[in-house]
Amino acid sequence: MSLTILIPAAGTASRMRGADKLLEDVDGEPMLRRQARLARGLCPQVIVTLRQDDPARRKALEGLDITVLPVAEAAEGMAASIRAGAAVAQGALMILPGDMPDLTAADLRAVIDAFDQDRSAICRGAAPDGAPGHPVILPADLRSDALKLRGDEGARSLLQRHKPRVRLIVLPDQHAITDLDTPEDWQDWRARNG
Repeated sequence: MSLTILIPAAGTASRMRGADKLLEDVDGEPMLRRQARLARGLCPQVIVTLRQDDPARRKALEGLDITVLPVAEAAEGMAASIRAGAAVAQGALMILPGDMPDLTAADLRAVIDAFDQDRSAICRGAAPDGAPGHPVILPADLRSDALKLRGDEGARSLLQRHKPRVRLIVLPDQHAITDLDTPEDWQDWRARNG
């Protein structure tokens, strides 16, 4: 199967009030590096989008066999990263947020395995109660739709338009929906995880 994993990391993390959520330490490494390393362990084609001038995040990725893709329109929001990744992706496109520390290699593998069973489906990680989350795999035929996305809502409109094709893949606990955007989110997550 031809798959590209995209980690959109061109945002400013403005809700962190000066800190950078993608550089927060998780198990001894920056969050962004952890996500890229997990992705690369499962897929040879990994793209991380960054703002054009982002030396700290770029440094966090040093030494990994991935593609770092600068995004000129990063200020627009998440859609700019998805468009940039979709433009160079090979085959299907997995969107893997960089700020979800509960996701594991096994979780990513579960979503990839589900996609392998039906490559026309949009496979999307979900919580045990059915709440949709991440990662999301867009089949190759939807990459042209991804190139039309605009704004800061990610692929929400695309997923809504193709709702009948969405297949939820239940992941353990809250792995698919734990998204840490503020210092308080990180503090609470650390308190829960020792």
